Amino acid sequence: MYQKILVPLDGSKLAECVLPHVEAISQGCKVRDVHLVRAVEPLALAPDTSLAFTQDELDRLESGRRSEAEKYLQQRAQQLRDSGISVESEVLLGKGAEAIAEYAKKHEVDLIVIATHGRSGVSRWYWGSVADRILRSACVPVLMVRAPGCIPGI
Repeated sequence: MYQKILVPLDGSKLAECVLPHVEAISQGCKVRDVHLVRAVEPLALAPDTSLAFTQDELDRLESGRRSEAEKYLQQRAQQLRDSGISVESEVLLGKGAEAIAEYAKKHEVDLIVIATHGRSGVSRWYWGSVADRILRSACVPVLMVRAPGCIPGI
């Protein structure tokens, strides 16, 4: 049923709580490919602070962020490969939810597996939810995994 699974990660332990689920689904469904992605949003500097940096400094900062994200994804990918799973990884540049939904469409994934903080009420409205935006914008099934320690409620 599922041949390509997309797993957005953000570098946090919370996001990684999906990996055991991805392993189980991959092995149980004989998944062909797992795609790990991490979205790196462009730096948003306040107008007065942008003058404090040269373009070269900004470019080095962006390059360092991408490099760190690539290293992180390679480490997580190796964990899955050690379990016999075929894994690709890619750093996406752009706004998180939009970049992930676009990647899912472009690469024709069958399932997106993402962790969710499980926020509700005002904190969800204020902070927004990448997982929620992906759920609403993706055209494929989305498995949302609640973080360990989640407190039930509405």
